[in-house]
Amino acid sequence: MSRSGILARGPWQSDQVEARWLEDTFEPPAEVLREADAAVDGLRERGSPAHDGMATRLAGWREEEGRLLLDLQPMRWAVRLVEGNACDSLTALCAVRTEDGRWLAGRRAAWVSTWAGRWALGAGGAVDLGEGPAQTLTRELDEEWQLEPDSLSVEALLGLPNGVVMVVGLATVPDAAEPVPDDEHDEWAWWPAEVDAWPAEADERLKLMARLLSG
Repeated sequence: MSRSGILARGPWQSDQVEARWLEDTFEPPAEVLREADAAVDGLRERGSPAHDGMATRLAGWREEEGRLLLDLQPMRWAVRLVEGNACDSLTALCAVRTEDGRWLAGRRAAWVSTWAGRWALGAGGAVDLGEGPAQTLTRELDEEWQLEPDSLSVEALLGLPNGVVMVVGLATVPDAAEPVPDDEHDEWAWWPAEVDAWPAEADERLKLMARLLSG
């Protein structure tokens, strides 16, 4: 099923995104499992906690009567680390804006498994077993920034070039919101509402994401 680009475009409210869990666990090819083992070993070597366990794969999706319907199944977490063949591992990104349009950005700590030492938008992470992606968005926002949104929408389902599928949400918080970062971030900032005014550390992929959400 792996493909890149926008697979489905909302917005949807949280209750318009439904998850159906399949009973069978997805078994990746042996070569993918070997690469996943090597990726986990690499995390341990640079002092990152061993996150391996079970997470979620997107087995299928469809849009129906204004809803986004997702078929999910268990799969080994570390498969998402296999560059180019992540087997549709499912992740969620919750971009965060203030009411006046500013964007929450955080620099990810050196020990994290992905985007280490780089700036990212909002909060994000793997969809846990038994969890709906909309729940992941609010959970990650609370865990990473201790923020509760005034509003939250699910904006898109994206296929990334590395084989990961991403549910993208957009949360709005009050202008006076004060994020409290977790240990996955070592710095944070409110970036301007206008993407062209973002600082030099803003990756072009972040700008593309923001423009997608702004549109």
